[in-house]
Amino acid sequence: MASPAALLDFPRIVLAAVSAARLLAQWVSIVSLTAPLAVWAQGDAVTSIYEARVLLSNDTAVPDMALQGSTPLPDDWAESRPRASGTAWYRVAFEKPPAAAQDELLALYIERACSNVEVYLNRERIFVSGRMDEPSTRNCHYPQLVPLPAAMLRSDGNVLDLRVQGNGLHRVAAVQRAAGLSALKIGPLSVLADEHGAQHFWSVTAVQASAGVLLVLGVVMLVLGWPGRRDGHEWVLGWLLIGWSVMSLRLWLRDTPLDNALVEFVGSSGLSLLAALAVVFLLRYARWTFRPFELFLLFQCLLMPMTMLLGGPNRLHLMSSIWSFLLSIQVLAAMGLFMALAWPQRRADSLALAPLFAVVVGLLLAEFAVQRHLLGMPPVDVTQLGLSLVLVAVGLRVLVQFASALQAQGASALAQHRAQKQALEARLADLTTRHDNTAAELATVRADADRARERKRTAPMPLEHNAEAERQLAHLAELRVEQVTAQERKRIAADLHDDLGAKLLTIVHTSESDQISTLAREALEEMRLSVRGLSGKPMRLADAVADWRAETVARLSQAGIEIDWRGLTEETDQRLAARSLVQTTRILREAISNIIKHSGASQCKVRCGIRENEFGLVVQDNGNGISMDLDGQLDRGHGMASMKNRAKQMQGQCLVESGPGYGTVIRLTLPL
Repeated sequence: MASPAALLDFPRIVLAAVSAARLLAQWVSIVSLTAPLAVWAQGDAVTSIYEARVLLSNDTAVPDMALQGSTPLPDDWAESRPRASGTAWYRVAFEKPPAAAQDELLALYIERACSNVEVYLNRERIFVSGRMDEPSTRNCHYPQLVPLPAAMLRSDGNVLDLRVQGNGLHRVAAVQRAAGLSALKIGPLSVLADEHGAQHFWSVTAVQASAGVLLVLGVVMLVLGWPGRRDGHEWVLGWLLIGWSVMSLRLWLRDTPLDNALVEFVGSSGLSLLAALAVVFLLRYARWTFRPFELFLLFQCLLMPMTMLLGGPNRLHLMSSIWSFLLSIQVLAAMGLFMALAWPQRRADSLALAPLFAVVVGLLLAEFAVQRHLLGMPPVDVTQLGLSLVLVAVGLRVLVQFASALQAQGASALAQHRAQKQALEARLADLTTRHDNTAAELATVRADADRARERKRTAPMPLEHNAEAERQLAHLAELRVEQVTAQERKRIAADLHDDLGAKLLTIVHTSESDQISTLAREALEEMRLSVRGLSGKPMRLADAVADWRAETVARLSQAGIEIDWRGLTEETDQRLAARSLVQTTRILREAISNIIKHSGASQCKVRCGIRENEFGLVVQDNGNGISMDLDGQLDRGHGMASMKNRAKQMQGQCLVESGPGYGTVIRLTLPL
């Protein structure tokens, strides 16, 4: 995975390239404004036009402009006629460029026509970029390349009429969307197409691509930040990225049925929400939360559209400028507070974000200068593109940090599980040692009893008292053995339940690995069964059969095997010894496990019954049966040996009947 520093290199390179293009455009703008009227800068193949006759008129047909004065190009209405709105006609005369080939198609290149343009060649309409009536198409950020039909060109005295539809500065939120027309270029289509493509990339494609990346990053941040959305910064950053990507919708939605004033109002009002999200993100990223301040920002998001509504559509630019200035101050203050809070303890974050903050400061200052007409109109909306790339860099950095934190958390959880496993193994070893010590103590007690009986037997005593004393001593020794055995069983059961059981339960509920949780849950069930056997308490046979039935039905149903269970046919108060209960449970579990894992059966029958003070359990399946390779060796496979040994320990019997293709029958009989 790439480091955060490497991820930040690309946005810096892009910003440097955009800044260089902007400085070049400003230089060209200054030169064009100071050039004499009617000056044509001719190159080898392209003619640039910096002057045109202009007429403010809402006529839809080409008007007579013979007596109209000239105006320099580019003509930005924000400076030349800030209160004008509607339609303006521009007329230029041109000759074919001297270096143009006779058979080469010529074109007109318009870097900016806001918000829409219609082109006439020798009074014949040859191009329109969208709807000219209100609400007109919004093409302020789209450069236009208009082919000039060769059949309509004259040998000399060609006239271009351009009808520009736009809005005055007072009716838009930003200077970039005020009406205006850039300088014009006429030349070979093949030459101007390259310039048009480069301008379209930086003005439209780059902004759209960055918006798409921001949208994807925003959705990812919302998913990652959902658990900690109350205080986490990832959740807030996700909404900020999505909100900023929505700001570029105007590059897609150029033709909408909404009035321009409404579109500008909605776009300006959204800036308060984006600024609030940026401030909250920076403060939470610095690990500082203040709920009253967040409530104030929410109130501000409602206050801004209210004040703009009161100002009305004719004061839209004024109100938007005031609020943009205040919101910029808030964001800059939040960046400064972040540096002050994060620098003492998180210098890596501070050093990584400091260059991005410097870029943001530069972009905001440049935008302020453009809005106040201190700088000329840039050919590219650098603020929109630059802030998009800055947000992409911030989103990638936070994403990398989140992934690193998850990796560290996973390593910590794995180490914790290993430590718990080692503690369990140590506890089991201690229990084994204590059990061995108890067994040795029991052996000592038995040896003492045997020696006592021997001394009594050899001691001179009347014959009638000898046998009675021996019986009493033997009875006392047996009581002592049973007492010590019972105490040790209770102690082991308590230790298993309190220590081992608690640790296994903790692993079940805290482990992020399904495999570890499943193994811990199985070990917990086995431990509980062992504790029940050690406790020595008998259990009603009917209750035991009910527990066996519930567990068996659940396991076979989960494996997709049909179960037919028939239990005891009549009520009984007979009880099953604790040891017999444990061994029978394990035999039944082993039989069901063999059916699930090895038999390939689709049905299983289980029958329980009592006859002549014996309990019988029969498990039958319709599976493949046991292979002939194991004929005569049933004790060696599928846990059969352990099942038979358990039955023998209860003075019972476990028989296995099977044949290939006929399924398997297991019959367990044990005395009650």
